[in-house]
Amino acid sequence: MAARPRTTLLLAIPDYGPLAADLAEGLDVERGRLETSRFPDGERYLRVHGEVANRNVILLGGTTDDAAFLDVYDTACHLARAGARSLAVVAPYFGYSTMERAAQPGEVVTAKTRARALSAIPPAQTGNILFLMDLHTDGIQHYFGDGLVSRHLSARGVVCDLIRGLNLDDPVIASTDAGRAKQVVKIANELGHEAAFVYKRRVDDALELTGVNADVSGRPVVMYDDMVRTGGSLLQAARAYKEQGASEVHAVTTHLVLAQDATTRLMAAEELASLSGTDTHPRSKLLADAGGRVASVAPILSAALQARYPDLAR
Repeated sequence: MAARPRTTLLLAIPDYGPLAADLAEGLDVERGRLETSRFPDGERYLRVHGEVANRNVILLGGTTDDAAFLDVYDTACHLARAGARSLAVVAPYFGYSTMERAAQPGEVVTAKTRARALSAIPPAQTGNILFLMDLHTDGIQHYFGDGLVSRHLSARGVVCDLIRGLNLDDPVIASTDAGRAKQVVKIANELGHEAAFVYKRRVDDALELTGVNADVSGRPVVMYDDMVRTGGSLLQAARAYKEQGASEVHAVTTHLVLAQDATTRLMAAEELASLSGTDTHPRSKLLADAGGRVASVAPILSAALQARYPDLAR
């Protein structure tokens, strides 16, 4: 008997090739290829390899920078115009998520303008859906227009597994500030541990730590934050927990953005015993190469896609 043809096409922007490979292992999909290059004047060239018309299409690509955002946007527009039956855009990392509101007069709320742009992608035959993960602010998922269904996924299960893998005796699950307290409490409750966070205040346009809300003396602390960019806030909080008597401080995050030399600096920092995270951002490879622990979110994405497209199950 001939094999059943695969009705779903999986594409990924270049930086997300490794995650796409992990995702394809758990799904009954055909891997397509997105060809990208640059013309001498800097203009971008994109070409989709794989039949699109009348098929379900999954496009994997976080909006990690402006070029990646345009690759996702332009490719998604082409897929809809090429006759895709349905279109699922999977963006494990949503760029500009910290610009979800204007803190000062004149600031551009870039998270909203990017959401509007993605909402303008033409609809496939049966509509478009956008999968997001661990947004910096939950409300961002509501920035998208009514014509684009958005689903906010949580990497909490992977984060909890990373914390369990540290094999610590009675750790305190902590946040880098009170703003992450809600997420930290959920993780602490799931693991059956105590939660803690640090207090901050703004002094002369700089943030100053003023205290810790729990007794961490003699106990290991595991800090969670949704993303690590330069690592400055992470190290500041780690120092606060150490000053309060923590025996050791580890950090676990969802999005390993790791801008500039953050990987080298954090791995060498005396304040941190370890740094772990997931592969939602392509720069997570820098941490893996440096000996840090990186876990894949492919199983979470796979489960969400199978719920949307039941025939994807192998």
